[in-house]
Amino acid sequence: MAETSDISRHLPQTGLDKALAAAGAPVRQILDKSLAGLEISRAEGEVLFSANGSDLTALIATADEVRRQRVGNRVTFVTVRNINFTNVCYMACQFCNFGVRKDAKVAELLSLDTVADRAEEAWNRGGTEVCIQGGLHPDISGDHYFQLLRAVKARVPAMHVHAFSPFEIWYGVRKSRMALADYLATLKAEGLGSMPGTAAEILDTDIRLQLTRNKLSADEWETIIRAAHAAGIRTTSTIMYGHIDGPAHWAAHIDRLRAIQKDTGGFTEFVPLGFVHEETRLFRDHAEARPGPTSLENIRMHAVARLMLAGFIDNIQVSWVKLGPETARAMLDCGVNDLGGTLMNESISRAAGAKHGQEITPAEMVRIIRSAGRTPIQRNTLYDVVEDFSDHDPKPIAPLVGRREGASPLAFLDRHPETTVIAAE
Repeated sequence: MAETSDISRHLPQTGLDKALAAAGAPVRQILDKSLAGLEISRAEGEVLFSANGSDLTALIATADEVRRQRVGNRVTFVTVRNINFTNVCYMACQFCNFGVRKDAKVAELLSLDTVADRAEEAWNRGGTEVCIQGGLHPDISGDHYFQLLRAVKARVPAMHVHAFSPFEIWYGVRKSRMALADYLATLKAEGLGSMPGTAAEILDTDIRLQLTRNKLSADEWETIIRAAHAAGIRTTSTIMYGHIDGPAHWAAHIDRLRAIQKDTGGFTEFVPLGFVHEETRLFRDHAEARPGPTSLENIRMHAVARLMLAGFIDNIQVSWVKLGPETARAMLDCGVNDLGGTLMNESISRAAGAKHGQEITPAEMVRIIRSAGRTPIQRNTLYDVVEDFSDHDPKPIAPLVGRREGASPLAFLDRHPETTVIAAE
């Protein structure tokens, strides 16, 4: 694949010191700051987002070293099931092909029992988390999100419920006419364990207005995230990149997340989400929309995030759903320490055109991590260790959704077992 060959070409073969020595002075000075434990500014992050050639090689080497310093050689994953309880949504986001009108033939609103059934099935397959999100259905009641939590917790009391993006919180507040703080407190009391920090896209007003004119603003997103953290509800943080955005937007976005984290400490991880373009209106209708990030942009995004967020958000996750398992493994050499979730089901990225499947089982996750020379660790949502697989394997299980023949996420290991493998120290 072109992406992994790009990464292989830039992996330093002569060590960090020689990689730094070959970099240009401006980039080397920034990287030296990071290695000294100093904060990388927004402007410096923007410089790194344009790194090429020997500068890019040095960036990757530095990100890998900072990753080693901050989190060691362990690579984590969580056993989780995604439950998209409705695909009905009237927001018409240009980058999304998931939402449909309620009269569409494929419209779906899962019953509370069905959601609970899926959570129980996940628990019985070793899941520790369900991630529940959906479109903004016009007919759901103001307490529907409370009902979803009650249904899951009644059936599987110990399951961690990671649910409801800031956009859904905004919708629930609007529907229920409750104050934001009261609404979040009720969600927590009903069993909400944490929230996905999705719906962030790019925290830039001009870009957001082009992505959708009806979605909550960057300031509203931040207000809801800060309120969640104040209520003791931790969240992930995300970025969606590779559409009509660029380095200045990326550096500003990460800088804003870092500022929030300095105040609240509520983010568990940072998850770059590459734009999947194939089936989206944004790509079809916007003259300046690109077909997702380039391979070098993927490298830079994960590496720069590692450096800008060092000491503030130390878990950098790669989305295997967006980039594919082979590229996800390669990103472990670019500052990444987490492979995300097993998922079991995935609908939103597939609706936009992603082709990397719906599930990587725990045994497959462990094999991918070991092939990169790292120690596989199953974690929970809040990054506590569930099981250390350094000396044994998970119990094999079949994928929840059957795969077509030849669609194994490990096929690349059989073709190229040596690709971008760096032995653990």
